[in-house]
Amino acid sequence: MQKTGQIERTVDRDFAEESAKFKAYEREALALQKDSKTFLDAMRTLAGTQVKVSESIDVFYNAGDRMSDGAMAASAYRRSVDELDSLASSQMVIRSEPAGKMVSYFPAINGLIDKRNKKLLDYDAARSKLRKLEGKPDNDPTKLPRAEKEYEEAKAIFDVLNEQLITELPQFLDLRVPFFDPSFEAMIRLQSKFAEEGYEKLGGVQRYFPDNVRDDYAAGQLDSQVENVLQEMKDLSICSASG
Repeated sequence: MQKTGQIERTVDRDFAEESAKFKAYEREALALQKDSKTFLDAMRTLAGTQVKVSESIDVFYNAGDRMSDGAMAASAYRRSVDELDSLASSQMVIRSEPAGKMVSYFPAINGLIDKRNKKLLDYDAARSKLRKLEGKPDNDPTKLPRAEKEYEEAKAIFDVLNEQLITELPQFLDLRVPFFDPSFEAMIRLQSKFAEEGYEKLGGVQRYFPDNVRDDYAAGQLDSQVENVLQEMKDLSICSASG
């Protein structure tokens, strides 16, 4: 009936503004919850994949001389990434919990907004009914008092819900920064710790390599060494043999 213009629609710009802000925040919080989980899953996947890589490298090198620099480096690498994997599993506890806890309030708030909107429809309908009776009195003298009572009750219920949302939605949004501040700081600290641990542990593996390896890598000479070995493989009869 409101769509056809038979019932006047109440427009509350204050509520509309606060509701729009809440909906925008809700979208961002849900995205943060999802992205936080994706980030942590990726960190754990990275650490777990490193373990698998280290296991394969360890097998390659330790199939020969176990006391060679390469074999010792492979063993040290495996130990290091095992420790990093343990760190990722036990101490990367940013998780999606803070965002998840915040998101858990949204159903109740949305439920109250839905209830407010339904009570607004009741209020608009009661007002329309009352105005029609005031403009064209009915033969039944009891209808107007009943309509006035229905209008007052509908208005009272709507006003309470509307005022509550207009007052508390901004307060809820203002609390988002104090809520996320400690979690944001913890996330930075944990990422920093993970990176520092990785640098320290993997730096210890480098001592098994010749001193010139880092310089050769920076100069692109390691790529040339790999290409030379591949060419030697290609020159082998078993690699060039045709079916």
